[in-house]
Amino acid sequence: MSLNKGEIVSVSGPLVTAKGMSDANIQDICRVGKLGLIGEVIEMRNDVASIQVYEETSMVGPGEEVEITGEPLSVELAPGMISRMFDGIQRPLQDFMDKTDSNFLERGVEVDPLDRNDKWTFEPKVSVGDEVTTGDIVGVVQESKVIEHRIMVPVGVSGKVTDIKSGDFTIEETIYTLETESGEKDFNMIQKWPVRQGRPVQEKISPEEPLVTGQRVIDTLFPVAKGGAATVPGPFGAGKTVVQHQIAKWADVDLVVYIGCGERGNEMTEVINEFPKLIDPNTGESIMERTILIANTSNMPVAAREASIYTGITIAEYYRDMGYSVAVMADSTSRWAEALREMSGRLEEMPGDEGYPAYLGSRIAEYYERAGMVHPLGNNGERVGSITAIGAVSPPGGDTSEPVTQNTLRVAKVFWALDSGLSQRRHFPAINWLDSYSLYSGRVNKYIGKDHDVKWPELVSRARVTLQKESELKEIVQLVGVESLSEADRVTMTVAAMLREDFLQQNAYDDVDTYTPLKKQIKMMEIILTFEDEARKALELGSYYDEISKGTVQLRERIGRMKYISEDEFDRFLEIENSIEDVMKEIVQKGGGSDA
Repeated sequence: MSLNKGEIVSVSGPLVTAKGMSDANIQDICRVGKLGLIGEVIEMRNDVASIQVYEETSMVGPGEEVEITGEPLSVELAPGMISRMFDGIQRPLQDFMDKTDSNFLERGVEVDPLDRNDKWTFEPKVSVGDEVTTGDIVGVVQESKVIEHRIMVPVGVSGKVTDIKSGDFTIEETIYTLETESGEKDFNMIQKWPVRQGRPVQEKISPEEPLVTGQRVIDTLFPVAKGGAATVPGPFGAGKTVVQHQIAKWADVDLVVYIGCGERGNEMTEVINEFPKLIDPNTGESIMERTILIANTSNMPVAAREASIYTGITIAEYYRDMGYSVAVMADSTSRWAEALREMSGRLEEMPGDEGYPAYLGSRIAEYYERAGMVHPLGNNGERVGSITAIGAVSPPGGDTSEPVTQNTLRVAKVFWALDSGLSQRRHFPAINWLDSYSLYSGRVNKYIGKDHDVKWPELVSRARVTLQKESELKEIVQLVGVESLSEADRVTMTVAAMLREDFLQQNAYDDVDTYTPLKKQIKMMEIILTFEDEARKALELGSYYDEISKGTVQLRERIGRMKYISEDEFDRFLEIENSIEDVMKEIVQKGGGSDA
């Protein structure tokens, strides 16, 4: 038997054990059986290796050969990734379908992750004689209409530029040559990087700039910073996927990596069909011009599901190192954890809580720790890149005390608690404003306030207090009726209802309401709280709550329709704001009456 080959001993679903594997190392990629299925070594006992196979293993049996490649599971990083859909181990699904002439994944088919024939126009940014080191940008390629792909010196390489070309090249053709300590080396546009290893950076910096999603309940009450980590747990039907789709569509990032990890195929179909038609408000181009899709749906091999989130975050790190802000959506990490549990069970490891492996918490932490705002490697210390990781969690029955949710909450600083009760009442996004939290709120709200010259932290704090107070007053109302409340408390209930229905509730399928810029969010909040201020003044001047309620019917209707006013019609917001004081004055003067 050749030193670089082993022999299959047993097959258990996606887990294959092979003997004669003394040359293999943990995380090495192997070619399994006559079909050459892709597998990864996940355990070694003497010369017997346990191999996690990323393709269906039926008809593979003992005695067949296993070829050791000696390389870890890696992704190819080069121009040509944007607007494409890959599976969990970076096989391009469209190319796969074209090669096999089938809508299904055929086993043992090799497809290059990136097109070897496409030509890209390379424009150099350094000259012959320049000294360059890891992370320095040697040239650029216009990868899409909105993303300039920056070709960087690979990790661990430095030297003097002895030759650099310009013009049209494939990703495999040499574009520059460096004189290194070990001699002259040619470089093309491709870098390979092992997916389970984070790319090194110069330093991590504390995030404070908000990731503006256009979703009011998120941006206002529970913001996430660029470079932060957020989690969206919720039961089936509460709207996890819609929340992630909305963020993927509208977040003010340069690039989105969307990972469909173990979810239903129709959800990825919705992304494929819908995203190309959507226009990014920041660039005016199709959202697909800044999107990379990783699809490992529930009917695809379970082992590749475990690899998919690493594939996605590694691609994100590569663009982060170019100086871009990237959002990574993982939908859902529960399905990824289930893949871990299945493989752990087949390895006969000691189970932890609910059968998950004991290392579940550390794996989740490793993933979210790869998010962050950083200074990448390279001479240009001013370059800043970020990865914002947003993971959906699907706890069985909505029970957030289960292990995946709890381990995620330990590392993610934002918790958007989806509430099935809200979704049943058709309140979307169904994020519960009493259970959710964001540990970035203080820094982010100060940043927004300074950037927009408004006392934003105070406005947000007032809104939170009002919503909390409403929750307490509802308990009293249920016991003794609304008539038992004081006039001031009834105003609180009215303002809280306006915050809930006119501000927090948002229609993802309305052309205007689907996305709310920060400027509009601030003005909407100011108008609702101005209404509260003027209503309380009217109470102090002798008006009754019933008079205010009857006299502001039309005004409150206009405030309720604010969400459907485009940002371009900003004068209409000012008209509503200016009319509040006039209407309240008229109520006070008339001792009640109709709205003006």
